[in-house]
Amino acid sequence: MDKLWAPWRKKVIYRTQKGCIFCAKPRQKKDAKNFLFMRRSHSFAMLNLYPYNNGHVMVAPYRHVKRLEDLTKEEASALVLHVQECEALLRKLLRPAGFNIGLNEGRIAGAGFKDHIHVHIVPRWGGDTNYMPVLSETKVISESLEAMYRQLTNAHTR
Repeated sequence: MDKLWAPWRKKVIYRTQKGCIFCAKPRQKKDAKNFLFMRRSHSFAMLNLYPYNNGHVMVAPYRHVKRLEDLTKEEASALVLHVQECEALLRKLLRPAGFNIGLNEGRIAGAGFKDHIHVHIVPRWGGDTNYMPVLSETKVISESLEAMYRQLTNAHTR
């Protein structure tokens, strides 16, 4: 079995975050500062501050719930539709070869914020992994969060 080593993720995994970003960020009404680019009735989408790849997005319900099964049918349906909308937007803007789309429940499953469910959407391209992370603990992200935020905001509001 091949292994992907990502030592730069330690600071995300072991950080001591106060409060829940998925509750706090949408309440702040500072969408540009928080890279929150799309709001819907039951959920919102924001860029990941520690992206695995360019365009790494997280979609979360406004309501603080721990597990997928805790969402109402309406919330669950709205969340999936929002993920589809973000995937389509990223596909149009970035033209990735594919996506990793996943939901982690609990810290042991990899969730940095274990008590508020959220979905990760990570665009993928052939050759987007290389020797840089292995040899120099450096991940190359081709565009800044600010530039990506502007692209997503502009594209979805047209």
